[in-house]
Amino acid sequence: MNIFTTKEMKEIKEDRIVNTVIEAYKKRSNAGIEKYGTTLSREDLSSLDWLQHLQEELMDATLYIEALKYKIDKLHNHYGESR
Repeated sequence: MNIFTTKEMKEIKEDRIVNTVIEAYKKRSNAGIEKYGTTLSREDLSSLDWLQHLQEELMDATLYIEALKYKIDKLHNHYGESR
C-alpha cells in the first residue's frame, strides 16, 4: 500500500534517513581503512575468522544495550517513574 499520491512521490527525491545511514557507513569504512589499512574485501581471513569478528561485535552490542538499560533504569528510579 502506497501512502503517497503520485504527485507526492514525484516530489520525494531523497530519503534523509537513508542518506544519514549511508554517510555513517562511509565514515566508518574510511575509519576502518585508516586504522587497519585494508577494506572488507580482504582475503586473509577465513570464514571462521569473519564469524569470530561478528561474534565479538555482537557481544559488544549486548554490553552497550545493558549499559543503556542500566542508565535508563537509574534515571527512572531517580525520578520515581515506574516501568
